[in-house]
Amino acid sequence: MGNENIVILSADNFEDEVLKSKNPVVVDFYADWCGPCQVVGPIMDELANELEGKVKICKVNVDGQTELARKFKVMSIPTILFYKNGEQVNRVTGASSKNEFMNLIYKML
Repeated sequence: MGNENIVILSADNFEDEVLKSKNPVVVDFYADWCGPCQVVGPIMDELANELEGKVKICKVNVDGQTELARKFKVMSIPTILFYKNGEQVNRVTGASSKNEFMNLIYKML
């Protein structure tokens, strides 16, 4: 997953990277072993490249960040959270198409 346009989140940087971000943020809660997450991962890579400078794309590995997953009530993965001005404005659970993600992102711009 070596995309330099994707921010890897932890409990230490979540507030600064997501809640204090001037740009809208998409947070992908995932795990390496999750099949649907492997479908969403490349879509997030594409979005990060296409929307660089406009929208911040972030990832949280739930296996390494169980406290974040618990805090945001992530019960199944992938779960994608959408933030604008530090507030969660949308949530998608399960794999979706790039177009569906883009539609939700455009609503935040």
